[in-house]
Amino acid sequence: MKKIYILFLVGLLALSSCAELDVPPPNVVGDETLLTSESGMKIYLARMYSRMPLEDFKYTAQWGFNYNGWLNATGISGTGEALNRDGICRAFTGEDTPYWGQAFTLLRDANYLIETLPEYQGSFADITYNHYLGEAYFARAMVFSAMAKRFGGIPLVTRVINYPSDDMEVPRSSEEETWDQVLADFDMAADLLQPTSPERGLSNKYVALSYKSEAMLYAGSVAKYNETVSGRLTGFGQKTGVRVIGFAEDSWQAASKKYFKEAYLAAQEVINEGPYALYMNKWAANDPDAQYRNMVDMFTDPASMENIFVKEYTYPTSTHGYDAYSAPFIFKAPLASGTCPTLDFLEMYEGFDRYPDGSIRVTNGSTNSQGDYLMYDSPMDFFENAEPRLRAYVIFPGDVFKGKNIEIRGGVYTGAEPIDPFFNDYSFSSAETRYQQLAEYTQEPKSLYLSPREGNGQETLDYNGSEINAAGANGPFFDNGESCLTGLYGRKWLNDDPSFDAGEGRSDQPFILMRYAEVLLNAAEAAVELSLAGEPSPDGSNMLQVATTAINDIRERAGASQLIGNLAADEVSRNLVRKERRKELAFERKTKWDLRRWRVNHYEGRDGFWGETRDADNFSSNSRYRFRGLYPFLSTESGKYFFDARFQWVSLKTFEYNVVDYYFAIPGNEVAKSSVIDQQPNR
Repeated sequence: MKKIYILFLVGLLALSSCAELDVPPPNVVGDETLLTSESGMKIYLARMYSRMPLEDFKYTAQWGFNYNGWLNATGISGTGEALNRDGICRAFTGEDTPYWGQAFTLLRDANYLIETLPEYQGSFADITYNHYLGEAYFARAMVFSAMAKRFGGIPLVTRVINYPSDDMEVPRSSEEETWDQVLADFDMAADLLQPTSPERGLSNKYVALSYKSEAMLYAGSVAKYNETVSGRLTGFGQKTGVRVIGFAEDSWQAASKKYFKEAYLAAQEVINEGPYALYMNKWAANDPDAQYRNMVDMFTDPASMENIFVKEYTYPTSTHGYDAYSAPFIFKAPLASGTCPTLDFLEMYEGFDRYPDGSIRVTNGSTNSQGDYLMYDSPMDFFENAEPRLRAYVIFPGDVFKGKNIEIRGGVYTGAEPIDPFFNDYSFSSAETRYQQLAEYTQEPKSLYLSPREGNGQETLDYNGSEINAAGANGPFFDNGESCLTGLYGRKWLNDDPSFDAGEGRSDQPFILMRYAEVLLNAAEAAVELSLAGEPSPDGSNMLQVATTAINDIRERAGASQLIGNLAADEVSRNLVRKERRKELAFERKTKWDLRRWRVNHYEGRDGFWGETRDADNFSSNSRYRFRGLYPFLSTESGKYFFDARFQWVSLKTFEYNVVDYYFAIPGNEVAKSSVIDQQPNR
């Protein structure tokens, strides 16, 4: 790649066809310009970063890296965080645009810089030259890591392949060799990069270390938990005989320990030497409102000390459309309700009354099909004691967003109180039984009012001298999936400025790709895993104390209770750390990867899906599973509200996940045309 072609015509293409275009040929910039000046290197690095596998607002799990953000939503890939009405709401079993060809384009750019920049070393100060090399190693580590998470062993292209003189065929390496290369490249990047990013948006030493801790946590988990899956989830390529997925029986334990050790050391270096801290700018002890507001502001404050790596946007030149697709229905612009959190997700958080099985209580019986519904003066009373962190992540029915009350109703009940549960059976098998099939809705005298659609389709009734809509302003509307599917809305990432006019391509809030809380969680999980394996501390620290402090610091900021005693070297503590990770990093595109590396997404392992013990049969049946909503209903007799906990019933989503899905299929055309690229052994 001796020349990079830079096109300056993008803006002109949008002009009217009647405009007179006197366009010169594309500029051609050679190495002697790009690789000999800081301005040239900015262009080169901008090209690399534009191709980086960063899962921000422009990424959708179902579609992969197509960099447009259409219908953007978070937490909808079968993780239980949220649901969405569209077909993109499905389990994370593959990407429509496989991260393969794009990966090798960026690898070529990174390898070219590693090989060629030394020719121009004299053009830069040593610290600057080293940083540019570090950026190349960082990019390569990010590519290899992104591919390894998807495919296991990959072709480790660590040099520029010159066509036609070089052999173009590079076979897949083993999964262990792949993760070892990821480790080596992150180490090289951390050694070369400056401690502080020389330009906004570029990497630095601590960014590389943070991503190293994340990658090594993934590698250590796969090495260990592949062993818990039937068949040990390992196999060889038919064309090469290389173990392209999984680890050898005599090496997985040592590999797992090595990777967890590296994850711990990298996280500890960021914690002990980096300039980062948990965001506490508006936090106040014993003040839930301040704690909630602190966590809302954390995701938009550009000066936050928690931010380690951020994708920034600037209106109107660089924007996204998250608000246009995921805001509440009353802010529809042009769509809405793309991210609707589930009741199952809420049940991870503190502050709710529970049934004996741990699920959130909505009746005075021992299950949600027994007793009578509990009554509340307003829907917000139900959430009175919920963690402030949860309120920062989820818009509750009756809460205020952008200065407006978010009115959400499943319907209106006009019968007598006390009120029996609507259904006798709330199990997985009855999920397709819907409210409009109830006698209260179909028979006279009618006592249940629902709304099939918004606008003219609303079912209305008289209440206290006024006409009200059965489902309120936001639904859920029975046959319209573009409303509040679960009775809840996602708040995280939304712009809550009342003056902000949402629309496609109008949002410019940043996406925080890596933050300090995740590094603390990485350290905690690696510490518990090493302790479980009987390993000594790699840096002499008290690992379980480090883990306990990290979790308590995060929980204190969240407004949750502190741990009782220290974490221990047992699975209870491991699961507690996993649960805290699920809670803290929700809607940040992390959970789908965690569920994969823990190997808890398939049916036999699904007891650990939530990071706590739950009966998997409550939400799944073999490979298929579903999630629940929490629906508030108004009772006209008292003017109070009650809640029904039921499987999501508008645009009902059923997910499916099998052991085979822990590794994505290699693109078929790559396998067909190559003599050395193998399809996955289990495909």
